[in-house]
Amino acid sequence: MGRVTERRKVIRVRDGAVSTRPDTLVAEEPLEIRLNGKPLAITMRTPGDDFALAAGFLVSEGVLGERGDLRNIVYCAGATVDGSNTYNVVDVQTAPGVVIPDITLERNVYTTSSCGLCGKASLDAVRTTARWPIADTPPVRVKPELLASLPDRLRAAQRVFDRTGGLHAAALFAEDGELLDVREDVGRHNAVDKLVGRALQNGGLPLSRTILLVSGRASFELAQKAVMAGIPVLAAVSAPSSLAVDLAQETGLTLVGFLRGSSMNVYAGEDRIALRAAAAQG
Repeated sequence: MGRVTERRKVIRVRDGAVSTRPDTLVAEEPLEIRLNGKPLAITMRTPGDDFALAAGFLVSEGVLGERGDLRNIVYCAGATVDGSNTYNVVDVQTAPGVVIPDITLERNVYTTSSCGLCGKASLDAVRTTARWPIADTPPVRVKPELLASLPDRLRAAQRVFDRTGGLHAAALFAEDGELLDVREDVGRHNAVDKLVGRALQNGGLPLSRTILLVSGRASFELAQKAVMAGIPVLAAVSAPSSLAVDLAQETGLTLVGFLRGSSMNVYAGEDRIALRAAAAQG
């Protein structure tokens, strides 16, 4: 099976001095996801937690919603011409009776490690297919001070990042700040899928009293994945996209960006943030 990291020779230049040494790099390999034997998507990912990644991806696609929807996930033997198993192809088998939404299995979607399923879903599609409308979930109130403490805790939990400097991370926190899970991957959307997939496998969906923190920007795809998993609060250390803000406002998702130190921007769902003072009028 593919490793999480690999070693490569690198020429280092430091203050004019040149030397050769091995460097640790994050591994990146393709993963083909099949649904009931039919090709569905290919994503570039860091090997590891592949079954969780596939399950989480199918939660965001509206295929899976609870552990009972999933019959089995297996690596496909004979994935190459010579019949060997590369551990880069997984087949997700749904339980009998699970209705597969119209996601056009023949489209063979290619997703990169940076963008997820770009442009695949519209705002209306996410709003109408979400199993657990966020606006209907029990109220969650989060103090700004708690949010401000989360990036450092996420960074401290990034074990592979310390060795490579080349991974995104996503973490789930309880509303009281307890760290529930953290996953790393070369793609931020893959890291979120791994979190959501593990929750599905453990019977933990919907994640209606949690905070999702991502190490980079908050794209539409990440907001979509949060909504589809029932997560009420999405926070990012960098900027959100305009479409992510639109989706958050449409669905009731609390969206926080530029979470750095004691500073943050709240773009939607401010009712879940326990602000001491009214926001300044612009």
